[in-house]
Amino acid sequence: MNKKKVAFICVHNSCRSQIAEALGKHLASDVFESYSAGTELKSQINQDAVRIMKELYGIDMEANGQHSKLIADIPKVDMAISMGCNVTCPYIGREFDDNWGLEDPTGKSDEDFRIIIEAIKIKILELKEKLTN
Repeated sequence: MNKKKVAFICVHNSCRSQIAEALGKHLASDVFESYSAGTELKSQINQDAVRIMKELYGIDMEANGQHSKLIADIPKVDMAISMGCNVTCPYIGREFDDNWGLEDPTGKSDEDFRIIIEAIKIKILELKEKLTN
């Protein structure tokens, strides 16, 4: 089976898209390859996201080599998913296949992070199911 390459995109590639990449690799690597990228770089992944992903799933995004990347830094993908264009939608040179419309939890409570992480988990599993059929 030729696995599809899926990119999760948000402006800074520091929080939601990084969580989606990590959960995609953790929950759906048998169905699709997960990448994340943004139109701007941050010096590091959101540390609240790193900490809470370790707590919830034992996933250490930084130890697994995740870092802020530009769209030009990832392979050509089959699907591009926006994490949410509530502020501004990044331009990636093509249309998005989907917009998950998720709020950025940066600067919010751990509970807000957990809600967004759970929403991303559900979306990842739905995408896995869709690409399996």
